[in-house]
Amino acid sequence: MEFTRSEAKKWAKNKVNGFYLCPTTPMTNEMTFDEAGIRENIDAYVDMGVDGLVVGGFIAECWNVKLSEWLRYHEIVADAVKGRMDLWTIILDPSVHQALEKMEHVEKLGYNGAEVINPVVQLRTDTEVFDWFKYLTDHSDLAICLYRTPVSGKVLGWDLMQRLAELDTVIGAKQGVMNRAETLKIRSLMPDDFITSDPFEYFFLDDLRNGGQVVWGELSYILYGKKRHLAREYYNLAREGRWEEAYEKSQGLAEVREFYHDLFIWEIAKSATYAGALGNIKAWYEAIGLKAGPILPPVPTATAETKAKIKARLQEIGVA
Repeated sequence: MEFTRSEAKKWAKNKVNGFYLCPTTPMTNEMTFDEAGIRENIDAYVDMGVDGLVVGGFIAECWNVKLSEWLRYHEIVADAVKGRMDLWTIILDPSVHQALEKMEHVEKLGYNGAEVINPVVQLRTDTEVFDWFKYLTDHSDLAICLYRTPVSGKVLGWDLMQRLAELDTVIGAKQGVMNRAETLKIRSLMPDDFITSDPFEYFFLDDLRNGGQVVWGELSYILYGKKRHLAREYYNLAREGRWEEAYEKSQGLAEVREFYHDLFIWEIAKSATYAGALGNIKAWYEAIGLKAGPILPPVPTATAETKAKIKARLQEIGVA
């Protein structure tokens, strides 16, 4: 890795900037990982200027695969990236021992960190959750980004997050509660070396002006297709302090953002899961020339009619 345990927080403040994205995973018609498609997409992400990949979680369908497949997936990604982007995994396991087995594997492959959900079964009190993360961080040198989300069954509270922020390798949190006010509150309570990020590009420009540095764990930057350059341009303008120009660039994404929210964000908000929205995202991928394929059962793949409607709308708004 690029840092020692004592350097993790400082490393992350300097390194984890821009667009850290959770891509979906191409599958074959035989319902296996499309290795060639994964590699082709990763080359495309590099060309897009993606700053980091956060892989192996819900959007990647890796909650729905065997352990051997999960491990192989991370090997494919690491080999395809070849050091061209910062790499993180996502850990969704309630067993800290299974989590550590996965983290040991990806550390050897060159991953720098893991986004980690708190255990989704059994452990609910603040003390139990803290002890789980303490054991995890004591036994792994990977940088840890907390995944604060109702999907876990327990949303991390302020006091617990402040305790977790003191652990050497905990560098920040993905604020997945879909509440902007809570993001700002957490940032005001946490130490300066703790990164608090929203998984919504919609807020990113405002976030840059209010102490943020990364949009973490979503994929809109990829989906923006022919309008993607506007996101990079407003980001660069913001970093130069040219805020009026940055907001003007950002406004050019308003129409595509609205469509993205209708197809993905609001579907997640209704169910508190990603599964029902993945079909739309894979249809979007194919419409902009990326590899996608079907969804692993029992989650349904988008119909041909749905795919056609999504592609037509994307062409209409200048994305595809």
